[in-house]
Amino acid sequence: MAEKYNSIRIFKNPILEATTHVHPIVPLLFWSPVIGYWFYRSHTVYELGAMDFVSWFFIGMLVWTLSEYLLHRFVFHLPVIGPISDRFVFLFHGLHHDDPNDPTRLVMPPVPAVLFVFLLYHFFALFVPDRYMLVFMANFLIGYLCYDYIHYATHHFKMTSKVGRFLKKWHLQHHHRHEKAKYGVSSPLWDYVFRTVTGPKEVHKYYKDNGQNA
Repeated sequence: MAEKYNSIRIFKNPILEATTHVHPIVPLLFWSPVIGYWFYRSHTVYELGAMDFVSWFFIGMLVWTLSEYLLHRFVFHLPVIGPISDRFVFLFHGLHHDDPNDPTRLVMPPVPAVLFVFLLYHFFALFVPDRYMLVFMANFLIGYLCYDYIHYATHHFKMTSKVGRFLKKWHLQHHHRHEKAKYGVSSPLWDYVFRTVTGPKEVHKYYKDNGQNA
């Protein structure tokens, strides 16, 4: 039997602590029915055809890679200006940099994931026509699942293919050499567009109290 991983504890409350851990299969099981339902509604209610599905697949995936980049760069690496922002950065991403190989914290737990999807759905609804909203979000979520499992694989699998080796090296360099660069995980596209392929190692002191204030 494999030895249990000794995770960093961040909350004293056992229920809160439990919500920070997730088995890697959970996002796939949780979001696949949502994606399938949105595809079904797009076809049966809005009568979208094959070309619509193909077009919105590429749009959804492209928008996901941009969203991934922007969230990683400007939210998860938010500049720390005080104890509140310090705690926020630590909980959402600093913990991952402190303990990057924790297998229970490499995919996003359902609670924050649902919150992000809810907010992004209503944001994108300002720009995407109602007719295409569900098919767009379904493909956006496919992009998110690709990100989650690429991220998990970069930390836990050898990744022998040429693309896999590239993505693994790219992400591990973000961790160990260029924290202020290489923000893309599933794609390096936007790092090249915004010129963040290289950068310095981030100097930070994440707030950690092992849950004493939780």
